[in-house]
Amino acid sequence: MLDVFGQYRAKLRTPEQAVKAVRSGDWVDYSTNVCFPTLLDAALADRRDELTDVKIRGNLCFGPIRAVECDPTREHFHYNSWHCSAYERRLCDRGLCNYIPMIFRNVVPYYRHFLTVNVAMMCVAPMDKHGFFNLSCGAGIAKGILDKADIVILEVNEHLPHILGGFDESIHISEVDFVVEGEHPPLPEFPIDPPTEEDIRIADHILPYICDGATIQLGIGSMPNVVGQRLTESDLRDLGMHTELCGDAYYELHRAGKLTNRRKTAQPGKGVTGIVFGSRTLYDWVDRNPGVVVEPLEYVNCAEVIAQQENMVSINNCIAVDLYGQVSSESSGFRHISGTGGSLDYLTGAAMSKGGKAFVCMTSTYTDKKGVRHSRVVPYFQGDIITNPRSQGYFIVTEYGVVNLAGRSTWERADLLISIAHPDFREELIAAAQEQKIWRQSNKR
Repeated sequence: MLDVFGQYRAKLRTPEQAVKAVRSGDWVDYSTNVCFPTLLDAALADRRDELTDVKIRGNLCFGPIRAVECDPTREHFHYNSWHCSAYERRLCDRGLCNYIPMIFRNVVPYYRHFLTVNVAMMCVAPMDKHGFFNLSCGAGIAKGILDKADIVILEVNEHLPHILGGFDESIHISEVDFVVEGEHPPLPEFPIDPPTEEDIRIADHILPYICDGATIQLGIGSMPNVVGQRLTESDLRDLGMHTELCGDAYYELHRAGKLTNRRKTAQPGKGVTGIVFGSRTLYDWVDRNPGVVVEPLEYVNCAEVIAQQENMVSINNCIAVDLYGQVSSESSGFRHISGTGGSLDYLTGAAMSKGGKAFVCMTSTYTDKKGVRHSRVVPYFQGDIITNPRSQGYFIVTEYGVVNLAGRSTWERADLLISIAHPDFREELIAAAQEQKIWRQSNKR
C-alpha cells in the first residue's frame, strides 16, 4: 500500500520555501474564486525584488492579490484574468489586470494545446486517507491547469468543502511537487443581494416560460439569483441544476423543495456544476453532498452536453443590447467589466435543447456616476465587446417584457427591442433605427 502520508510529509514546505520554485519570466496560475492561494500569493509578493516579468493567471479572484498590489509598475508581476470579479475589474481600471478573451468551455483546452504553465498554485481541501486532495469550489478548471503545470504547489485550506465529482475533481499526492499548510480566514461569502423592483419584474416575466421538470442554469450576477428566489415562491416542481456556477439560489431552491433533479434527462438525481461560491450555508450544503457533483467546465459548459437536458432554461445577465440584437455582457465601451464566461455556452446549449430556452436579462436603464440615466437598449455599439452575436439572438428581457429575436429580420428586431426599452428612450431609438434603415414605417407605436 502506498504511504501517502509519508509522501505528504516529504513534500510539505512553508509558503516561503514553496514559492522559491518561481523564476523570473515564468507563467504562474492561481486558479479561481475561493480556491485562490492566499498564503502562497503573500509569499510570492515578498519575493518581488528578486523577480521580474512573472506572468500570473487567475479568474474570479476576490482579492486582495498581494503580488499585484505590491507592484504598481508591473515590472515584477503581470496579472491576467479569465473572468473578472468586481475586485479584478477595479484592477483593470487601475491598469493592473488584463483580460484573457475566452469561452469558459475552452479554457482547459487552451491550456492543453496552447499555453505554458511553469508553476500552478491553488487551494484545495485537506488530503483524504487515499492520498487525494479535493479541488473543491474550483474543480471546473483546476485539474486541467494542474495537468499542464511543470510544478504543482497545493495550499491546503481547512475551510474548503469537499465536493463530490463525476471526474477531474481531485488530484493525488503523487502528482504534486509541494504542499503548504497554514491558517486561513473563513471563506469569503457572497449572499444574494436584495432584489430591486425592476429585478422582480424581470424575473416574473421569465417564470411563465419555465415548466415543471425544467433544468435551470443561473449565471453570475444578482439578476439570475433573483429569478432563483422567485422560483422558490412559484408552483413549479422537480427542477434540475446544470450550471457553471452554483450559488445560493440553488440552495434556496433545494430548501424550498423545488430542486430535486429527478426529471433531468442527463445525470438524473445529480445537480451538476463547475464552480461554487456563495454563503457559508452554501458551502456546508455542497460538502460531501451526493446530490451535487462538480465536473470540468469543458464538459459542464459543452453545448452538446447542455442540450441533452430537455427543457433546459438558461438565465444570464448582460450590460446592453443594440438594435441588431448583439449582446454585450463584458464591457461598457472600452471599460472591461467581467467576461464572456458561460453566457454563449448556455445560450447555444439551451437553444439546442428540446423545449429549451435561453434568456438574457437587463434593466432597461442605468444611471452613471454623474447621475445621468442611459438606455441599455442602444442603436449600435461603439467599442463595446460583443459577447453574443446577433445570429444567436434569442429571448431578451427587461422590466418591460420579453421578446424573442430568433429568426427575426433587422426591422423586426428593432421593433421588438424598442418595445422593451424604457419608454423615455423609445422615440430616439426609433429615430436611430430609421437612420440605420432598420425601421419599417408600418410599425405601430
